Amino acid sequence: MWKKDDVKSQSLTEGFSGTAGFPQSSDSSNSVSGSGKAAASISQGIRIKGEVTGTEDLFVDGFVEGKLNLTANCCLTIGPNGNVKADLNAREITVRGKVEGRVIARDKLQIGSTGQITGEVQTNRLVIEDGATLRSKVEAGKLEVSRPAEAKSVAAAAAANATKPSPQAPALDSETAAD
Repeated sequence: MWKKDDVKSQSLTEGFSGTAGFPQSSDSSNSVSGSGKAAASISQGIRIKGEVTGTEDLFVDGFVEGKLNLTANCCLTIGPNGNVKADLNAREITVRGKVEGRVIARDKLQIGSTGQITGEVQTNRLVIEDGATLRSKVEAGKLEVSRPAEAKSVAAAAAANATKPSPQAPALDSETAAD
């Protein structure tokens, strides 16, 4: 049976860090997670078609087609060899490869210098490095990442109520106003 402690005791190949074999870098933003726990990985030779869901960080350097949905406080990193044709949903997303689809980063979306995104983007914070490619409709800032149809109907109802006179505010006659 595999145990996490067994992996720690084994020596790793030179040039790799202790987080699931991801290349070591001096740039701290390259780390998949600041918590020190290893992230799940879809490596370069792996192809997945379908829906991927999870509650831990994920590093994708292979091909994924379908949906990637990470709940809770999870981070999703698309590596430089990653090719994703899917809808993405995670707290924090970093793109260094190619993504086609709807991207929802509940907290932060970072597009690295080798990253390419084509599709819709919704995020609270957006970071785009020099050299990145973004062909998208972008919604950034404090926004609710909920059902768009529901938000449109609420906005329409609010606009309709704003044009109607309020029944509680009686109209004043010129005689009443003069008192």
